[in-house]
Amino acid sequence: MQVPSAAAGAKILVVDDAESITEMLRLSLRFVGFEVATAGSGSEARSVASRFQPDLVILDVMLPDTDGFTLLRELRRDRDLPVLFLTARDAVEDRVRGLTLGADDYVTKPFSLEEVVARVGTILRRSRSTGELDPGETRLTYADLVMDEEGHQVWRHDELVNLSPTEFALLRYLLHNSGRVLSRSQILQHVWHYDFNGDGSVVDSYIRYLRRKIDVFDPPLVQTVRGVGYTLRLVRSTP
Repeated sequence: MQVPSAAAGAKILVVDDAESITEMLRLSLRFVGFEVATAGSGSEARSVASRFQPDLVILDVMLPDTDGFTLLRELRRDRDLPVLFLTARDAVEDRVRGLTLGADDYVTKPFSLEEVVARVGTILRRSRSTGELDPGETRLTYADLVMDEEGHQVWRHDELVNLSPTEFALLRYLLHNSGRVLSRSQILQHVWHYDFNGDGSVVDSYIRYLRRKIDVFDPPLVQTVRGVGYTLRLVRSTP
């Protein structure tokens, strides 16, 4: 198992009431260079997160004193903390709900340790500057929208826009394909690496999140093409 150098040393909080799972993940994540803390309940997770200040949380949905969906909202109150759900609840509606609430990824049990490590690295790579982009190719622009890929920053109308890692990844995909209409399935595969059997409601939710941050300025850039998908396009008013 390998982890991207940009993610090495990151602090991971594993929250699961099954001690065998937390111990297995603790050992595996430490082996590849992460600093790891564990918790077996929602109350313990809140306490550990407060003092440990993790860079990412691996979170079970079913906990003895709360559910992971509620805990996700609580952990996100103070900062935009990346979260990976790791749970036995494998129904499509559970995955969609978790991602719609703002989780960055969703892995079901039983799971592969290699897959979890890879997905943790991917999430952290979204939220950190990787240094892997070629000089001169780190900025994407469209109209008055500017994205610094290397610095992981976005501006609209010369004002800094704060995006979560997943919002950033979604906007980056739209920018790379500006003017092209992207289906929900394409967006799921490129941003989340999921298909969800065609259920694109998580995409719809994140498009709404983006619009609330990007399209507070005129003119709106994130457009819906009914029955097809979404695109980044400047729609000019006709005289």
